[in-house]
Amino acid sequence: MSLPQHYDEVPMSWVGDWAGCRACLTPQREAVYDASSERRLSYAQLNERANRLGAFLLGELGMKKGDVICFISRNRLEPLDLYFACGKTGVILAPLSYRLAKPELDDLLQRIRPNALFVEDHFAAKTESLSLPKSVRRTILFGGEDSQYEREVLRTQPGEVNRPLAMNDIFLYLHTGGTTATPKLCLVTHRQMIWNSFDLLATGSAFSGGRELVTFPLFHIGGWNTVTPLFHIGGTVVLMREFDPDLALELIDREKITHFGGVEAMLRFMIASPKFESTTFESVQYINSAGAPCAAEVMRAFWEKGVPLTQCYGLTEAGPSNFIFLPDPASVPPDEVQAHAESIGFPMFHCDARLIARETGLPVKPGEIGELCFRGPHSFEGYLDDPERTAQVVDKEGWVHSGDLACRDEQGFFQIIGRADNLIISGGENISPEEIEQALLKHPAVAQAAVTGVPDARWGQVPLAAVVLQPGAQVSESELKAFCRQQLAKFKVPKYWRFSAALPLTGAGKVDRNALKTLFSER
Repeated sequence: MSLPQHYDEVPMSWVGDWAGCRACLTPQREAVYDASSERRLSYAQLNERANRLGAFLLGELGMKKGDVICFISRNRLEPLDLYFACGKTGVILAPLSYRLAKPELDDLLQRIRPNALFVEDHFAAKTESLSLPKSVRRTILFGGEDSQYEREVLRTQPGEVNRPLAMNDIFLYLHTGGTTATPKLCLVTHRQMIWNSFDLLATGSAFSGGRELVTFPLFHIGGWNTVTPLFHIGGTVVLMREFDPDLALELIDREKITHFGGVEAMLRFMIASPKFESTTFESVQYINSAGAPCAAEVMRAFWEKGVPLTQCYGLTEAGPSNFIFLPDPASVPPDEVQAHAESIGFPMFHCDARLIARETGLPVKPGEIGELCFRGPHSFEGYLDDPERTAQVVDKEGWVHSGDLACRDEQGFFQIIGRADNLIISGGENISPEEIEQALLKHPAVAQAAVTGVPDARWGQVPLAAVVLQPGAQVSESELKAFCRQQLAKFKVPKYWRFSAALPLTGAGKVDRNALKTLFSER
């Protein structure tokens, strides 16, 4: 008798069976509340749905471990069914963003080669225009009471569909947003999702409160990063179809939400809502801002409500949770939280992090800017069919290179400076567009800002700023230039300005800096 070489390679019945394990322990506890349909399901009910879907995948569709299914949907019960059924059966789940255009979706489908496609009826017309690969055996619509999903899938007899899986088996294909290349498809294992959940819980995050409002879409790893820890501890997930600030504020008080995360734009929409003033937030332990730096003025609106709001940070390839600024009352008083508002805090419990000089690969000193790198048990398995890209991101020692520039102060607090590939090199000086954006957002008339580098005959590149003003606000280009000069070196002040009703975004919802360059060249 001998020990296995590594337990991550040993098939075990509990791996992936989030719904079944939780239903065994707390069957009647509330698992999910879908605000749009006003349906509440227990863990036992959700597990039965997953077993019916699993039986349909294995029996009706003849799927097996390693086959792939895609879905296009807003946040609702059916994507949860898919997540838990795939976890039971070893089928790989590949969510697709409904924000992507036809060429982007066609490209992803051709690379993923799914065996089935599940589509919310809200996107039926969009799906009909797609060029589906020959691998797709069935397209299943869901959404209505008499949908294919209700008639066929949920009327399938539930069977014992759970299969032993190894931690290193692939669970998800998740595409990441980008403006300079084809979206990357990250290979996410069961190990990554399990260890990331461990990290969130071990670090002491507010998931322990147990009632989480899901603001991130379920085609994004942030959505599953929210759902999974809740099932680990037996909490309750509260769903909205899409982010709606008025509904979110209503649910926070009515459903006694204990924690939620959001990007800065979501928080700004909540502040602008007429319901913000009357929302008590009395059940909320704290809020995390994620996805991009959050302005202190936005955070202050929640601090004044008595709600701690701090920043966190993560990377699909290395997390998705890597850093958190935990507002622990015993350790971090409110004035210190506010003093370090721009910080993402510290590495999570099971995450190594370091800052290196991109030119030499050597560690940088406190106060110096370097590339942020991670190493830990919740790193991804590379990009689908793209070993060259994978080798550019993961080195031989297992460090995942984020491409993000950051610095660390003498106390150990980390702060994101910007993307290395966004750097503007003007007259030999390195300029971070994110630094200029954060400066602009401090102006009371500015609601959103995006900066990119454009060609310049004298300096090589100079900054171009696109600005969205607050409703009813007015400000001139010269006023904004003067405001920037008070906060930034002269060479960082944008040379060109564009005022716009909205910023151009990628399919993943990030600022499309290439579109900004195109806007400049067209004018």
